[in-house]
Amino acid sequence: MPRPRILITGTGAVCASGMDAGAVLAAVRDGRSAIGPIAQWDTAGWPVRIAAEMPDFNPRSLVEDRKLHKLIRRSDMFGLYAGSQAIDAAGFMSVRDGADGEAAARFNDRSGLYVGSGGGAYMSQYEYFPLMSESGGSLNAFGRDLGNEVNPMWLLRTLPNNVLCHAGIKYGLKGTNACITNHSAGGTLAVIEAAEALRQGEADRAVAIGHDAPIEPQMLLYYHQCGLLASDTVRPFDQRRSGSVFGEGAGAIVLETEAAAEKRNAAVLGEVLGGGYAAEGEGLLAIREDGDGLCRAITQALAEAGLAPEDIGMVVAHGNGTPLSDSSEAAALRGVFGTGSAAPPVTAFKWATGHLIAAAGIMEAVIALAALRKGIVPGIATLSALDPDCEGLRVSSAPQVPRGDTALILCRGFAGTNAALIIRALP
Repeated sequence: MPRPRILITGTGAVCASGMDAGAVLAAVRDGRSAIGPIAQWDTAGWPVRIAAEMPDFNPRSLVEDRKLHKLIRRSDMFGLYAGSQAIDAAGFMSVRDGADGEAAARFNDRSGLYVGSGGGAYMSQYEYFPLMSESGGSLNAFGRDLGNEVNPMWLLRTLPNNVLCHAGIKYGLKGTNACITNHSAGGTLAVIEAAEALRQGEADRAVAIGHDAPIEPQMLLYYHQCGLLASDTVRPFDQRRSGSVFGEGAGAIVLETEAAAEKRNAAVLGEVLGGGYAAEGEGLLAIREDGDGLCRAITQALAEAGLAPEDIGMVVAHGNGTPLSDSSEAAALRGVFGTGSAAPPVTAFKWATGHLIAAAGIMEAVIALAALRKGIVPGIATLSALDPDCEGLRVSSAPQVPRGDTALILCRGFAGTNAALIIRALP
């Protein structure tokens, strides 16, 4: 029995580099990085003072409903914006809106929603700090004044599934759903899980969203103390690389079964071919030097897609600029694809957008799809001298040409988690 095709009919993206996929791709193609000084708080004296922060952040430009602003976080606004962008681009809501009551209800029940969310934001706790200081360690005083000092909507704002809830409410998506909190792999896993739900007949269409906003004081400090952040920029695979840099934003992809897309004569952008996920499980920050987990994730994705390594047109690497992550990623890619002309061209986007954590993989998949449709593998503008540990990768500071219509997007997270997603661009 042939494997059901899962088609991409809409995408959305937002980050410091742009408000849609076209704008982000243009920035990457032009070698423009969104990394700059942090503006959300005074970073004077801080060891790290940069991030890829959304310029002129305006909640109304992301979510029109001002009442909703009281119930959601900055990260949620990005997710709702990208999700709405993808849904509107796909245009499937017009089918539901033109159907009678029973058909519309079935349409809602057959429409799924999968969201990859950041596991937690310290910012949500900050409004407790003044009261903790004022109470002087007295629990009675703290409890007495808590209702007056802390927003009663605090708990609702901190829920990791807010985007899942409010996107579902706005569009009436009542079908299969999940909220995934798995560090950097969350957004990629949302796509993989959504595609599998469609293949298993659980839904006719599904929206996958990944969102995060990790640029906050505690997060920045803790990542710095772990030795993960650079002080100037992200240099994937370069011998001068010293760490990563936070970014913020979201990505979204609308997936439909082939039958559902054909029934409404949908414009099709691409196809999800396969995904893989593997963990090394050697510690919270531990990474195997041989790239074992990533290698296994790639192998799984190729097997699910029914592809050989030579069928991959381009690779969008995780490329976060931390020394061991980059070198072990290079080892995994060499192990799967070989070197030289046998290997596909490789690029990475975090030098331009920053590391969006839970949103990284899905946003980069959206940009990869746009790049494939333009017939380009964007260069890594901050690459000047390839590290010997990364030899064999076909990376370049200049644009390259994909050797086919498929892209492999890689994503890695804490605890040795590794996700791989393969997509195909359709004309």
